[in-house]
Amino acid sequence: MAKITASVFTSHVPAIGAAMDLGKTKEDYWKPLFAGYDFSKQWMKDNKPDVIFLVYNDHATAFSLDMIPTFAIGTAAEFKPADEGWGPRPVPLVKGHPELASHIAQSVIQQDFDLTIVNKMDVDHGLTVPLSLMCGELDPVKDAWPCPVIPFAVNVVQYPVPSGQRCFNLGQAIRKAVESYDEDIHVHIWGTGGMSHQLQGARAGLINREWDNVWLDQLINDPVACAQTPHIDYVREAGSEGIELVMWLIARGAMSDINDGQATGPAPQLRHRFYHVPASNTAVGHVILENV
Repeated sequence: MAKITASVFTSHVPAIGAAMDLGKTKEDYWKPLFAGYDFSKQWMKDNKPDVIFLVYNDHATAFSLDMIPTFAIGTAAEFKPADEGWGPRPVPLVKGHPELASHIAQSVIQQDFDLTIVNKMDVDHGLTVPLSLMCGELDPVKDAWPCPVIPFAVNVVQYPVPSGQRCFNLGQAIRKAVESYDEDIHVHIWGTGGMSHQLQGARAGLINREWDNVWLDQLINDPVACAQTPHIDYVREAGSEGIELVMWLIARGAMSDINDGQATGPAPQLRHRFYHVPASNTAVGHVILENV
């Protein structure tokens, strides 16, 4: 059967992608951030999955305010990098895995989670920046991402947005779906977005280093409690865009120590943890967990 072997958590700040695309990664401002992913790029080469299930949020490219699904799974064979106003990022085409994606959709819907099935969409920086951070800079014509990617978009842009508990429970359903797939493949699940940041209003530029790191401690060591963090805490402590962190709970809920909403098995192994501020006006968090 298929199995989830690891989870990856990372911010997906658009300015990170721009720094890579414009050759700025060696500049003094950016060097400390990219150094935090040196381990991750080597780990990715040493632990290459067969498929990545990548949880992210669309930034009004595939979905507009006319129609916003709470949870949307990409089932297409390929996904083009989106033009977010200044042209598509110069990165390879994202190859999908329609068979596994369709299987996950079938299984998760039968577990009473409503998913929107998307057969055609472009993917923005929310998905391509994490791939670039973990896989390095690739030529859009000559190179390819190391494996197929299943995009899973979550609405954390327009309220109402799903609760952390709902996302945590969904992660468990996704793991059950993967494990019922009749092919011996290894799957990574990635949770992206966050950490603390606010892009508008009187608190624009907010970064809360202390709260971010306490939240990371809890995500790793006590995910059941972390899932119960209410929306108001994210907004108050991590800024209006800090709510993106609920997407990390989908990936954490999919790890093998979580069953029926509780941590019942061996805790996953922490392989890497990194935190850096600022990247543009955002705090960057990054964690790699491996199932035991």
